Amino acid sequence: MNEAAIGIIGGSGLYQIDEMTDVRESHIDTPFGPTSDAITTGILAGKRVAFLPRHGRGHRLNPSEVPYRANIYALKVLGVDRVISVNAVGSLREDIAPMDIVIPDQLIDRTKSRTSTFYERGVVAHVAFAEPFCPGLREVVHIASSQTGATVHFGGTYVVIEGPQFSTKAESELYRSWGADVVGMTALPEAKLAREAEMCYAVVAFVTDYDCWHPEHKSVTTEMILKALMAGVDTARRIVTNSVHDMPTGRSCTCARSLSDAIVTPPDLIPEETRRALEPIAGKYFSKG
Repeated sequence: MNEAAIGIIGGSGLYQIDEMTDVRESHIDTPFGPTSDAITTGILAGKRVAFLPRHGRGHRLNPSEVPYRANIYALKVLGVDRVISVNAVGSLREDIAPMDIVIPDQLIDRTKSRTSTFYERGVVAHVAFAEPFCPGLREVVHIASSQTGATVHFGGTYVVIEGPQFSTKAESELYRSWGADVVGMTALPEAKLAREAEMCYAVVAFVTDYDCWHPEHKSVTTEMILKALMAGVDTARRIVTNSVHDMPTGRSCTCARSLSDAIVTPPDLIPEETRRALEPIAGKYFSKG
């Protein structure tokens, strides 16, 4: 399918984009089960996009229950090659305040129980992940975020924790000692899977709190996060709309070729069932001699 080239994954608070027109819903069958919710495709800023609420409408899925593989796979089937991910995060730095926006450039993985690869069941691939976010897409969302008048931090390290519980104070201080900038629960394995599907991926991280390390601020609570997100949801929609409007047509980054030297299993040794399942994301490599 070529329903949309741009995908938007909405985080906590962003469950729909009202500005989309010519809207229709898609239910994609995947080898990895159902997606978080129906994927909505429509026209935004003159381009067809695909929108998926990460936690499902009504926020029914906790961060570890999100079917990350199904979500990325389904977006790929629809033709998406760029993904803008909206995330809620806590700040680990004094100068990154609640209601600021961070466009991170690095990740630290502290998740424990999430499957983070498509390549198993008879096929092995090792994609490069030194730079986990697409530099070109990061630049697009940075400019789009700055256009809203919000305080935007370009660059930063995002620690992804398992959740659904928030960090202990000891953990929060540990992440600060590592030089991390924000902490959240949902950028991984999403970013890894997007890279494995040769999709560009960037995060727009909305800061809702100071986690639990700041002596002059209350420790993070769900109420605190939701209140901040409701205040920032209009900004999130404007960032997404601006990003789509300014998105270049072609891709010059290496994201589109991330599998070119990553699959180590010879094509003739890959089980037929695995080949069929992964055809939408890696089929062109399976047919190589």
